[in-house]
Amino acid sequence: MYNVENNPTSLKETLAFPDFMFWKEVMHDEMKSLMVNKTWKLCNLPNGCNTISYKWVLRKKLKPDSSIDKYKVRLVAKDYTQKEDLDFFDIFSPIARITSIRLLIAIAVIHDLFVHQIDVKTVFLNGDLDEEIYMEQPEGFIVEGQENKVCNLKKSLYSLK
Repeated sequence: MYNVENNPTSLKETLAFPDFMFWKEVMHDEMKSLMVNKTWKLCNLPNGCNTISYKWVLRKKLKPDSSIDKYKVRLVAKDYTQKEDLDFFDIFSPIARITSIRLLIAIAVIHDLFVHQIDVKTVFLNGDLDEEIYMEQPEGFIVEGQENKVCNLKKSLYSLK
């Protein structure tokens, strides 16, 4: 019997799962999204620069009856490999306070406005980077003929400081 709460912890581990094809499909979707957003550019690693690592975060989202609703995959930077004052200077995470959201809803109600909610799948990838950050190419998606190149991040990744 297959335990739906069991999530793989790496790309290699997904190969042992009977639902590998589902994982493979969502990983390709994640990589396609990263490419469309021009998250990085492949380049040679400049002298004196280090790369940060990454990991695949793989989760099954369950329905209330515990059946699988969807597979979710994110390529996440291993932020603990970044060094303060070398790889980053400030940490900023934009969030909305619940009081701000309530105020906006109240204004919409007062003025009889239509409120629409959207879920931006790759919200963190909209942040341009000012720093030069280099990351290893993701396992399973290393560009053929450019195996020695690294990803020069142009946009932020999840967990990146």
